Amino acid sequence: MAICPLSSDICTLVIASHNAGKVAEIAELIAPLKIKVISASKANIVEPEETGSTFAENAALKAEHAATASGLPALSDDSGLVVPAIGGAPGIYSARWAGANKDFSIAFARIQKELQNNPADAYFICVLALSIPNEQTRLFEGRIDGTLTFPPRGDKGFGYDPIFIPNGYPITFAEIDPVEKNRISHRARAFAKFLDFLKEHP
Repeated sequence: MAICPLSSDICTLVIASHNAGKVAEIAELIAPLKIKVISASKANIVEPEETGSTFAENAALKAEHAATASGLPALSDDSGLVVPAIGGAPGIYSARWAGANKDFSIAFARIQKELQNNPADAYFICVLALSIPNEQTRLFEGRIDGTLTFPPRGDKGFGYDPIFIPNGYPITFAEIDPVEKNRISHRARAFAKFLDFLKEHP
């Protein structure tokens, strides 16, 4: 299962996202490889409805939709925060808990209320899906465990970063230097597996 045709010196990978920041981050991560990336929006691919019940299902759904629409290899990710003490929420609905305006203070307050102000273990998970036309979709998962803290702390991160303290650190993701966070994060761990796959399947 090679991501690029053997006759191609440079191949194109569709990033199944309309988020410019995410596309830029992925492009930077795979820059050392001979892979050109384009976003789903630039390829005029409409985002599919995320109907999966797991991170893996939603990641695969998005990647397969983009690969089918473009005829090119496609990569997507699905990620979020999981808090076992409240039934695994917000989980695949992590973004929705922040509301239409992506106000994560709403999500913080809801989690704190459901936990009844008690500290809780939590983890971030990221699942990358690589879909190549006429090939089986491959999944790459990364996870980082930690605990939640309230009130939120730090201004360097985004999403749930201000309430998440990764194991082994005394500070939240939003207080950690971004370079360090990108080295240890769930997304970084998933990408490490993805990049290993690319090196083994040029």
